[in-house]
Amino acid sequence: MFNIVLVTPQIPNNTGTIGRLCVNTGSTLHLIKPLGFDIDEKAVRRAGLDYWHKLDLHVWENFEEFLKANPCTERFFMATTKTDRPYFDIEFQEGDFLFFGSETSGIPIEILDAYPTQTMTIPMTKEGRSLNLAISSGIILYEAIKQNFTSYRKMM
Repeated sequence: MFNIVLVTPQIPNNTGTIGRLCVNTGSTLHLIKPLGFDIDEKAVRRAGLDYWHKLDLHVWENFEEFLKANPCTERFFMATTKTDRPYFDIEFQEGDFLFFGSETSGIPIEILDAYPTQTMTIPMTKEGRSLNLAISSGIILYEAIKQNFTSYRKMM
């Protein structure tokens, strides 16, 4: 249904939790290296519980390799704190790619600069800097599902 793309994730528990989210929503998880952990790491499997083997997982060596396999870039949406456009202003479609950056530095600026009209943010108060990666992924993914629920319902 949707594609979650994690660009250089650093924390295995977040990736495991997002993997579980993907299984439960029929989404595909793409991991773009370098990763901050071993993909077979116990923490990833534990966070994904018994879902990890059901996950539609693709691991890419770098962003260029990912782009070669997924050239339809107009449906790429980048989650970042470096924009004012809220995620709920985007009209999501089945098959969209929802990008999230590493927990420590976000999506690299060169990727954000390549897609300036395709950025989105989760509104927050000035008290916070950012949200947890797994929480952010869930918020935006479920907005996309909400907007496409008629199609999604057929999967249930």
